[in-house]
Amino acid sequence: MENIRPIKTEADYDWAISEITRYFENEPEVGSADGDRFDVLATLIEAYEDKHYPIEAPDPVEAIRSHMELFKLSRKALADVIGSSPRASEVLSRKRALTMDMVFKLNREWHIPAEVLVRPYHLAKDKERKRA
Repeated sequence: MENIRPIKTEADYDWAISEITRYFENEPEVGSADGDRFDVLATLIEAYEDKHYPIEAPDPVEAIRSHMELFKLSRKALADVIGSSPRASEVLSRKRALTMDMVFKLNREWHIPAEVLVRPYHLAKDKERKRA
């Protein structure tokens, strides 16, 4: 493979990005030498980004809010899924934790990954206790 090298520095990363960008306009054929080079560059870039620019998964409330924003869903839409308007407000304001039933319904109806919804997160009262 033509001049492929490990990505150890930002300069190496910038080089790899510029190299792979060439393939975006003229996509290489799978299995060709250029196709293999593209795959290796993509793997190296992904490994470097995972190590140096990790993206933490959102907490459950952030995930729900993002989903609502992305699909232009109202608080009423959330209430329809989890049972009531007060419950939806409490969840979004971090005053009520998600129950397993809510997690199941959000996963089934809105397709938010269950592993995101079951992550631990702080409720508003938890933060207030820490300040006292």
